[in-house]
Amino acid sequence: MSDAQRESMEYDVVIVGGGPAGLSAAIRLKQLDADLNVVLLEKGSEVGAHILSGAVLDPCGLDALIPNWKELGAPLDTPVTEDNFYMLGEAGQIRIPNWPMPPLMSNHGNYIVSMGNVCRWMAEHAEALGVEIFPGMACSELVYGDNGEVRGVVAGEFGKNPDGSHGPSYEPGMELLGKYVFLAEGVRGSLSKEVIAKYDLSKDKEPQKFGLGMKEIWEIDPAKHKEGSVTHTMGWPLGGNAGGGSFIYHIENNQVYVGFVVHLNYENPHLYPYMEFQRFKHHPMVAELLKGGKRVAYGARAISEGGYQSMPKMVAPGVALLGCSVGMVNVPRIKGNHNAMLSGKAAAEAAFAAIKDGRASDELPDYEAEVRDGPIGKDLHKVRNVKPLWSKYGLTASLTLGGLDMWTNNLLGLSLFGTIKHGKTDAEATGIAQKFDPIDYPKPDGKLSFDRLTNVAFSFTNHEESQPAHLHLKDPHVPTSINLPKYDEPAQRYCPAGVYEVVEDDNGPKFVINFQNCVHCKTCDIKDPSQNINWTVPQGGDGPNYPNM
Repeated sequence: MSDAQRESMEYDVVIVGGGPAGLSAAIRLKQLDADLNVVLLEKGSEVGAHILSGAVLDPCGLDALIPNWKELGAPLDTPVTEDNFYMLGEAGQIRIPNWPMPPLMSNHGNYIVSMGNVCRWMAEHAEALGVEIFPGMACSELVYGDNGEVRGVVAGEFGKNPDGSHGPSYEPGMELLGKYVFLAEGVRGSLSKEVIAKYDLSKDKEPQKFGLGMKEIWEIDPAKHKEGSVTHTMGWPLGGNAGGGSFIYHIENNQVYVGFVVHLNYENPHLYPYMEFQRFKHHPMVAELLKGGKRVAYGARAISEGGYQSMPKMVAPGVALLGCSVGMVNVPRIKGNHNAMLSGKAAAEAAFAAIKDGRASDELPDYEAEVRDGPIGKDLHKVRNVKPLWSKYGLTASLTLGGLDMWTNNLLGLSLFGTIKHGKTDAEATGIAQKFDPIDYPKPDGKLSFDRLTNVAFSFTNHEESQPAHLHLKDPHVPTSINLPKYDEPAQRYCPAGVYEVVEDDNGPKFVINFQNCVHCKTCDIKDPSQNINWTVPQGGDGPNYPNM
């Protein structure tokens, strides 16, 4: 069935992604003009199903969007009560005092939240304003106009056979067309990736950098629970192998978020990020907290870490990139949701003004200017050198020089270092396997640490096995002919869900893709040293179903 046979629907604004950026845009559009036709498409089975975040939320974005959120019952129920920073060694820890840290690092006035629940609440608010929200609607293609502008998206294509042919119950999906299309897909979204490449939006920008964030929810002994407590750690077990660190957030109901982030610019291809996370939980401080508790959920997601100098141009004819589609995470604060909300608000205001003036399918330069010159740009500009300092000179330098840089930016509005470049992509940073020693990881004990497949079951991910794999190899020979001899095929290790395997048969090594396990973290699309894996959306509704993550 050809694209011409698809039905189409016209809207003022089409929004792809039901995260904080997309929902904020939808809400703001209807606040500005209740008669605007706004549709939001979410690939998860429900809004919030694919949301994985730390998350300590700076409410400034919500304050700007919905000032009376408290009265309306937003699920921000756990204010931060204490802030702890530790440097870990294998057997102990040193607490880093709060007083030398720049004010921006303070969590006073912030909240420990489930961003999934925050997004569910925002979706209810959006629907009450008249936004049409369609969950379970993966957007598989962009629709272009006669002049190369983005006109809309194709959503809701179902019923393909594993080989990609049309099955007996094939549905071609619909074209949802808009005067403007907002892509709020999150990190490394497939449509955003296409737009950035098509319009060369990263020209003269630094490459985007990423981290892999893994997270478990634990129910712990009530005697050990400190609701509102926030702890961050650095150091062990990563040491010099990779940058990264952990977070432990005490939420309500005797639960804690236990998370671990590994920067994906690591060199040693033998590094196994998931097992670094599992090993971390055996540190005496962490093990004592979790002893007697139980893990109730698991998830993983890539995090954009490039910051200010890596943000691509955000607009092209008919389309704007929002939130983590651009990369708006403040790395030292480990926060990006507030900026995502502010970006959605800014995009909505620019589109509203354009539509009011009779415009359509052109660029929205006012949105770009507001992001770069407004609160988002100011937030990210102050911390722009922390990540590249860490990458180039290591953890100690990032603490000393990065701290100094944040202080001078905060007090004087300037940096002693200017703007430091990132250099290589995370894929290019991967080293040759024979130059590094393999890393011996302890076997999971099933109490504090778990094997990948057991943990994936706690992400509640599901993919219809009769559909085509949504993970595509540009060249099926690369994994065994290049990546295996040169890099020991790191996909076996960098994937936190056990999607990729190398198995031996009579014909030699074979690369296997278990796409059913995928939790949509997109690490493979980022870290594969040959850039041979392309992550695309599966059929709508498939993927993880995170409970309260």
